[in-house]
Amino acid sequence: MAPTAHSLPLSFIPSPSISGFHLGPLFIHFYGLMYVVGIALAIIITRRRWRAAGGNPDLVYEVALWAVPAGIVGARIYFDITTPADIPHHWWGVFAVWSGGLGVWGGIAAGAAVGIWRVKRAGANAGVFADAVAPALLVAQAVGRIGNYFNQELFGKPTTLPWALEISPAYRPAGYVGYRTFQPTFLYELVFDLALAAALVWLGHHRRIRPWGLFALYVAGYSAFRIYEELLRIDSSEHFLGLRLNFYVATAMTIAGLVWFTFTQRARVPVAAAADAGAADQDPVPGDAEAGAAVAPD
Repeated sequence: MAPTAHSLPLSFIPSPSISGFHLGPLFIHFYGLMYVVGIALAIIITRRRWRAAGGNPDLVYEVALWAVPAGIVGARIYFDITTPADIPHHWWGVFAVWSGGLGVWGGIAAGAAVGIWRVKRAGANAGVFADAVAPALLVAQAVGRIGNYFNQELFGKPTTLPWALEISPAYRPAGYVGYRTFQPTFLYELVFDLALAAALVWLGHHRRIRPWGLFALYVAGYSAFRIYEELLRIDSSEHFLGLRLNFYVATAMTIAGLVWFTFTQRARVPVAAAADAGAADQDPVPGDAEAGAAVAPD
């Protein structure tokens, strides 16, 4: 139910009183801190899953060393291109990631491209590695959404739902200054990301998913949720035919992910290769052929 101007529901999520803390002369932004925590968790989770697939866990550190900076750069470039109105009006504005503004699809594209390059260079199977990292990326994204709360961003339309989010007047978009509580879309995405991560882990353990399958489902599943989220959000965005630009990107990525998943699962492969790919998705058993499937080149 949409609230009237200046109304406040009986229960709501209060707006944060701070956006960070001082550590000596440094000011630590919660937004940046949450991304650091998310990346650390993603590395830990990926190491466990990659080891279970028979791979060398130290490769995860090497890939992260290259893929994480590439992902941040790609995410910022995507944000600058698609949301130019939100770039701070300073010469360093295009680089100001500490103030918010990382486009997830730009980060995934750049990080994945560089990560695949490093995995292939190490002679390992990029598809198996991508499936290992897919749930970990969702966990990292979920933790990152906590930073959006402290930045008071990525919220949706006004609402009086019991879990409505209070937004300070300075952060309310034009036309919504009189409203106090909004849809906490960052929280919806956080919950969905964790649920999808759990679903991908379950699928990997209980179904024979060929390499690249889990990563393709990650792309399709996350993007499908963003279609819904983009219909709720009211923050600054470029629009096309009355809809947010990211709505069209999410739709295209959902279709691409589903097509990619179908192709990977239906593609004809030699019998021996199919057996190896299936083994790589099962829990490790000492002495089986899983390790070979994980580290063999594509």
